[in-house]
Amino acid sequence: MDKTLLIYLVFGAVIIIALVFDLGLLSKKNQVIKMNDALVQTIFWVFLSFAFCAFIWFENDNGNGREDAILYLSAYLLEWSLSIDNIFVFIIIFSFFKVKEANYSRVLLLGILMAILFRIGFIAAGTSLVARFSWIMYIFGAFLVYTGIKLFLQGNEAEFDPKNNWAYRFMRKFMRTTDEEPNGQFIIVKNSKAYFTKLSMVVVMLGLIDIVFAVDSIPAVFSVIPDPEKKLLIYSSNIFAVLGLRSLFFLLRGAADKFDFLQQGIAIVLLFIGVKMLVEEWIHLPIWVSLLVIIICISGSIIYSIRHTRKGVPKNN
Repeated sequence: MDKTLLIYLVFGAVIIIALVFDLGLLSKKNQVIKMNDALVQTIFWVFLSFAFCAFIWFENDNGNGREDAILYLSAYLLEWSLSIDNIFVFIIIFSFFKVKEANYSRVLLLGILMAILFRIGFIAAGTSLVARFSWIMYIFGAFLVYTGIKLFLQGNEAEFDPKNNWAYRFMRKFMRTTDEEPNGQFIIVKNSKAYFTKLSMVVVMLGLIDIVFAVDSIPAVFSVIPDPEKKLLIYSSNIFAVLGLRSLFFLLRGAADKFDFLQQGIAIVLLFIGVKMLVEEWIHLPIWVSLLVIIICISGSIIYSIRHTRKGVPKNN
């Protein structure tokens, strides 16, 4: 059997088995996920992601196993760090719609599965564009430099406002919605008409908002894995990172105000990889350099956030 096909089959099987395990054993309907459970699930998804990285390393017998594993790991850590910042937007959305904790898990799962479908479409389009127009990498690079600078200077002042967001306005305009208490239901029938509840709106909003997130993350992952022939590495690193979002949400939602400087760490990473894409033709950096920069910037910003508080922001007791 072709090695690439084997890795695809293993990847698909791992995802299906993991989802069944996650849903059947680690999550129950209307269950409130506690911090300890969230930690177990987060460790589970991270372990699974690293195990797949090891599989890529040892199964790839064309001499590129080590290189492919580092590419995968770099892309995974990049997407995972971007996901942490996205979780804070998810927290605001859940608060805005007043979603009950018992419904968090199901709503997040459906929203994340929708996001995965969007990601697959974006990656497929991106690989086709890169394969056909190599110069598009310079556009990606310039966009990441712009995004990195904007994100670094913006700080946390520009808080996400669901009510004024385009996704919220889209749903209100084109979907028949109701503000009635959903009681765990996604659709309510009244007067022979079906209405989407707040839970449905949150699911759709999570999926649509991920389109905005993908605008940053997809060009970023192409900076780490520029070869369009390595689609498997791009797909797997992205999907593993997104699948871990649900448990990460429950783990971090009580500590949203303790990562004040994470955004600056992500901004520096985006700025670095954007510049790297622009100068790649003249200055080629080893793969491990990108991995090292990602680890140092993200871990450094998290540690700095824990040890320092922005001026004027009160500490939680």
